[in-house]
Amino acid sequence: MNIYAQKTRWKLVLLAVALAIVGISLWYTNLLVKKVAHEEKKNIRIWADAIQSKTKLVTYIEEFFQQIRIEDRKRVQLLAEAYKQVIRTEDPDANLNFYVAIIRSNETIPLILTDEEGRILEATNIDFDKDTVLFLDGALREEFTRYEPIEFRYYKERKRYLYYKDSRLYTELRDVLDDLVKSFFDEVVINAASVPVIITDSTKRNVRAWGNLPSEIINDTLMLQRTIREMESDNTPFEITLADQGKSYIFYQGSYLLTQLTLYPVIQLGIIALFLIAGYLLFSTARRSEQNQVWVGLAKETAHQLGTPLSSMIAWLEIMKMEGKNDELLIELTKDVDRLEKITERFSKIGSVPKIDTHNIVEVVHNSIAYLKTRTSHRIAYQINPGLETAIYAPINLHLFEWVIENITKNAVDAMGASGKFIANITQENGYVHIDLTDTGKGIPKSKYKSIFRPGYTSKKRGWGLGLSLAERIIKNYHRGKIFVKTSGIDKGTTFRITLRKNIGKL
Repeated sequence: MNIYAQKTRWKLVLLAVALAIVGISLWYTNLLVKKVAHEEKKNIRIWADAIQSKTKLVTYIEEFFQQIRIEDRKRVQLLAEAYKQVIRTEDPDANLNFYVAIIRSNETIPLILTDEEGRILEATNIDFDKDTVLFLDGALREEFTRYEPIEFRYYKERKRYLYYKDSRLYTELRDVLDDLVKSFFDEVVINAASVPVIITDSTKRNVRAWGNLPSEIINDTLMLQRTIREMESDNTPFEITLADQGKSYIFYQGSYLLTQLTLYPVIQLGIIALFLIAGYLLFSTARRSEQNQVWVGLAKETAHQLGTPLSSMIAWLEIMKMEGKNDELLIELTKDVDRLEKITERFSKIGSVPKIDTHNIVEVVHNSIAYLKTRTSHRIAYQINPGLETAIYAPINLHLFEWVIENITKNAVDAMGASGKFIANITQENGYVHIDLTDTGKGIPKSKYKSIFRPGYTSKKRGWGLGLSLAERIIKNYHRGKIFVKTSGIDKGTTFRITLRKNIGKL
């Protein structure tokens, strides 16, 4: 008993130390994770502020280019008016220097003046062979029809058309803006902070660019919309409006590193718990295996040691019978020798697969208790229900099962002392056979219901604490049944229940 009390205390101490180590480890790890997560959030905030600033810059440049386009349009209209005045004026003395100066000052806006048939009359700021290209058609016409040409009339209702396109300055700036927008999108989706990013159109459904996300999310519509909603709930998306692309939204959330850092303590705790459980199970399995080997070796050695004196006793009994001694003492001595043979056989079978046969449990219990009844105090009353006229069958190994009944009965007798009552009730229901063994002894504390089945646990001064442990092994391992304390009260007695299957093949 002291062994198990000390073992329990050591288990509690080791458990407390293990919990302390795990707690300190988790606390320190969580502290480090929080620091790294704080830095990660700071980096994401810096990235977000940088993207916000660059978004404003791109928007401003876009607005600036739009203004340049408007100014180019005004200059084209002014040039068209100058061409009208020059072409329409029939007065040879008219001063056209002002209009001519306006036309000559154009060094950036490409212009083509054609007649009604599309014949090129004049071209400015355009590089092509004027001797071979006589009409505005083909690729050249497509290039200059992005905007509607300016129509005006001159001599005798004849028409002239002024075609134009964006100025060279605007075109060069437009290329710069396109590169800026492209680099802006690239910088957003491929960022040093490893922030998952999705850029959508104004509907928030069509993806224009994305980065730091698995392609499976982008290709799955439901997952994509769920991710966008999660991003929008975490951070307000950036809004940007570009002339060629319209309104766009930039959605983002914390990096996967931040998510992993947040989950790391939980994962670490789970891994530690699995490791402890696996270690405990392996240790328990190894301990049980070692205990089994000890029990088997002890049992077989005991059977071997009993074999020699038992053989001599059997021989002496035969000699006494041959000499004609058949008194009552010899009869009882023969019973004891037979019992020793059974005990020796039981010990010899420990560790091997026992033979299971169907037996009448009522008869087995009656016979087991009958042998002990004559060898215990006459002030202990025995009661077995039902009587021998009833038969309840179950598959058992006769010798091992008899030993279990005898062991529990002897323990009950020891618990009751010189007087008391021992009752054995055998019942059957739903394919089970229940054997309830009740005494009126000292009782067992509820906290010890499981401890009493551990090897070495005993309340006796001279006990080894092996009886109930072996009984449990026999019932559980060999008969695939159960044995447990059903009820017990201090100074009121104890009831042990043994449960067997009527058909052991279903266990």
